[in-house]
Amino acid sequence: MAVLDSPGALPGPLEIESEYSAEEADAVAARRWLGLAVGVLVLAGLFAILLVIGRMPPFDQLFSDPLIFRRGLIVHVDLALVAWFYAFLTGMWFLLPSSGSSRAAHRSVQVAVIGIAMMVAGAGVPSASPVLSNYIPVIDHPLFLCGLITFFAGVSLAFLDRRLLPGNEVASGPVPMPEAARPGLRAAALAFLLAMATLLMTWVTTPPELPTATYYEFLFWGAGHILQVASVMGMVVAWLLLLNSALGRAPIQRRTGSILFGLLLLPLFAGPVLAGIGGATATYRAGFTLLMRWAIFPMVSVFLILCIRALVQAAREGRLPERGLLDPRLVGFYVSAGLTVLGFILGSQIRGSNTMVPAHYHASIGAVTASFMAVTWVIAGPLGIRLNTARRKALAGWQPAIFGIGQMIFAAGFGWAGAHGMARKTYGTEQQIHSTAEYAGLAVMGMGGLLAVVGGVLFLYLVVVAWRGSELNSGLTQRRSP
Repeated sequence: MAVLDSPGALPGPLEIESEYSAEEADAVAARRWLGLAVGVLVLAGLFAILLVIGRMPPFDQLFSDPLIFRRGLIVHVDLALVAWFYAFLTGMWFLLPSSGSSRAAHRSVQVAVIGIAMMVAGAGVPSASPVLSNYIPVIDHPLFLCGLITFFAGVSLAFLDRRLLPGNEVASGPVPMPEAARPGLRAAALAFLLAMATLLMTWVTTPPELPTATYYEFLFWGAGHILQVASVMGMVVAWLLLLNSALGRAPIQRRTGSILFGLLLLPLFAGPVLAGIGGATATYRAGFTLLMRWAIFPMVSVFLILCIRALVQAAREGRLPERGLLDPRLVGFYVSAGLTVLGFILGSQIRGSNTMVPAHYHASIGAVTASFMAVTWVIAGPLGIRLNTARRKALAGWQPAIFGIGQMIFAAGFGWAGAHGMARKTYGTEQQIHSTAEYAGLAVMGMGGLLAVVGGVLFLYLVVVAWRGSELNSGLTQRRSP
């Protein structure tokens, strides 16, 4: 039997299943997945620094090999948009109150870690070709692709668990979970599994003889759209956790949440059907485009309005926290909500293939990331991960604002350049700047990106420090055998 001598030590899967209660075992699984999420975000941040500097004039002229940026972009995107999002979502998944998880679910994080290692190793293969496909860019090499599949398999093992059924829900779990957030986590898990089903069906129906870039574009088009909806569901769950913690009451009732999350989820069942028609067909492409335009905006807007209404009502009733509207949990919600609205606005302005497209999705993914960063401190405390000084707590309060404002400036600058014709997916000396407006937009983008990186680095610093000084879940420690 392992002895838990250090704060970071965790028992193995078999010890979790045999020695600890279901709640304690789920807390350990949540810590592991959240730890993986933070780890991949560290790696993604390192690549982000390179990408931001490489886009900024005049530094863009220093990089003559665009393939450097393409490989870096692929690693950054897959870590920041795939591994970070779904590792964090899986960490929240294990906080869903349940009668327990299967052995496979508790071992899922080990599978995911192997997948990440294979992806990073595959990126270092000199002969590997980068393919900048939308949603999930890839490096066309078996090691990288097997790593991506293995990571998806790890997340799927976690979601294909008894907690997916409401009948296995219990009253409380490792972390206080508002009633309305519970169907949201199940909907997010189902959305992810539907994305995997769509990916499999698209692989079956897409002709392999297509050109490499076209093949991967078609392969990930449908699944990528559905994964984005799963991320948004996770963001809304984070909103509910933040407001529930700050206001002492969930902003919406469970029935309302179940209906809204159900309406978000329902269109996604068309995904495998569209993929079955054929991954290279016009119906497949157009169907998922319509899904993205109309599946997210309406329901998320309703969630946002209800959350704002709850804030206004709490202010009238005097139920705001000690710092009022400047409470860090509320600031995290404001930043995420603001980026969400900005993403909607920029998305409505897309006309052709220019940097308005990445402006839109950087605002959208920034909204998800900001919500996950902010909610970290709500769910980390009950797991024994806490900041132990007033200074660090103050920094944690400022961090979402620093990251969010930087991301807003980044997206606005990118959007401005795109509105004046700046082409997307060009790097270094490939990047042709034809006007002062494009130059100004990219310069603003660069400054905002660096500020967002500062906010991201600050988040990682605080989490690592809190983790190193954390107390292992007291229940786990007390249940050790002498």
